[in-house]
Amino acid sequence: MPLSKRHIGPMKPIHIIGGGLAGSEAAWQIAEAGGRAILHEMRPVRMTDAHKTEGLAELVCSNSFRSDDWQNNAVGLLHEEMRRAGSLIMAAGDLHKLPAGGALAVDRDGFSDEVTQRLEAHPNIEIIREEIAGLPPANWHSVIIATGPLTSPALSAAIQQLTGEDELAFFDAIAPIIHKESIDFDVVWFQSRYDKKGPGGTGADYINCPLDKDQYEALIDALLSGDKTEFHEWETSTPYFDGCLPIEIMAERGRETLRYGPMKPVGLTNPHKPDEKSYAIVQLRQDNALATLWNMVGFQTKLKYGAQTDIFRLIPGLEKAVFARLGGLHRNTFLNSPKVLDHSLRLKAEPRIRFAGQITGVEGYIESAAIGLLTGRFAVAEGQSADAVPPPATSALGALLNHITGGHLEADLGEGRRSFQPMNINYGLLPPIDPPKPSDGKRLKGKEKSRARRQAMSRRALEDLESWLTPPATAAE
Repeated sequence: MPLSKRHIGPMKPIHIIGGGLAGSEAAWQIAEAGGRAILHEMRPVRMTDAHKTEGLAELVCSNSFRSDDWQNNAVGLLHEEMRRAGSLIMAAGDLHKLPAGGALAVDRDGFSDEVTQRLEAHPNIEIIREEIAGLPPANWHSVIIATGPLTSPALSAAIQQLTGEDELAFFDAIAPIIHKESIDFDVVWFQSRYDKKGPGGTGADYINCPLDKDQYEALIDALLSGDKTEFHEWETSTPYFDGCLPIEIMAERGRETLRYGPMKPVGLTNPHKPDEKSYAIVQLRQDNALATLWNMVGFQTKLKYGAQTDIFRLIPGLEKAVFARLGGLHRNTFLNSPKVLDHSLRLKAEPRIRFAGQITGVEGYIESAAIGLLTGRFAVAEGQSADAVPPPATSALGALLNHITGGHLEADLGEGRRSFQPMNINYGLLPPIDPPKPSDGKRLKGKEKSRARRQAMSRRALEDLESWLTPPATAAE
């Protein structure tokens, strides 16, 4: 959607509630287009159970933005689309990236500091540290609510009353972080799966901990029997999102589940025992720029702290692990967006209010920031008396928007339950396309055909996005 810094008359300020990735991105897009953004963040006036600092865009779970391969991965495609749209989140991520194979991982403190400093320095942005308890004041002409999974109880209750819809909730689980110096490198080794190099990486970007069959079975037994966090009565029926299941919940789904998930042993060779094939492998990903802290990939958990230290030290190489942070849980709430939001993310019951980020029903850092990018652009276009034109459905941005505003097919689950669930960006959300035929006339099959189709969809997405991003020429120009 073309945005212009030229508009007729003074624009009324656009208020953003929530200084996470979505709110920060929305404020940046508004300000860069010449609008005035007022960003309201309740930290440090009121902290949350998951946040540790008062920095904007703090990463409370993983430090990975996942794949950065725009040609073959839908997340990487979303990265590239956001870069082309002038994303603050992607700019800060690129500046503070860490080695992580084919993924884009960032130094969490450097990243948050970068976002905070840029927003504080922008002349069109005002940051107010306060909690908005309840609905925003009636005299706020345009509002973006980007409070994410940690929406305050007062605001959450007000939203629920306004929408007339019950909110659904699930738990995002946080993985432990380990001090590198406590890891036994006589047992573990550095290697990316299939030696794949990512942004800033070498192809040896993960620490790998090998397990034989007996060690794997002992770990599964411990995960199944370990003490778990007790839930409050109101939390007991909360469903999990499959993209962020606690490690012990995956173990409960079958003893081999982890071997075919985060602990799969493929694409890795143990240099300490090159003739032996590992039965399973735990990977650790770099978590800070100094490479002193490493995140246990896929080991988000609801185990109690004492159980975590005992169980995770069963993993070879981690027998003496010192944990900088143990795993935990936080509650996530989201709207039934296909019913309550229009195609420019406005609340149907009160169109002055837009929503952005995870509360709209997307999952993941980048997806949340992407919806923030869209709401910022939609709000400033409306303030300029322009149409809030959605991005093309063939783009990752457009496909994600389409999913949460109408692309989801509602199913009746009975007992008042609904089927709309959070979604990561994936090629299944984009319209299908036939891959181009090879020049040699051979017929593509299997993985080659799938790869060619993904690449064709990615090229089409970026080509179609250009017209949305490029302002039309005026007569004066």
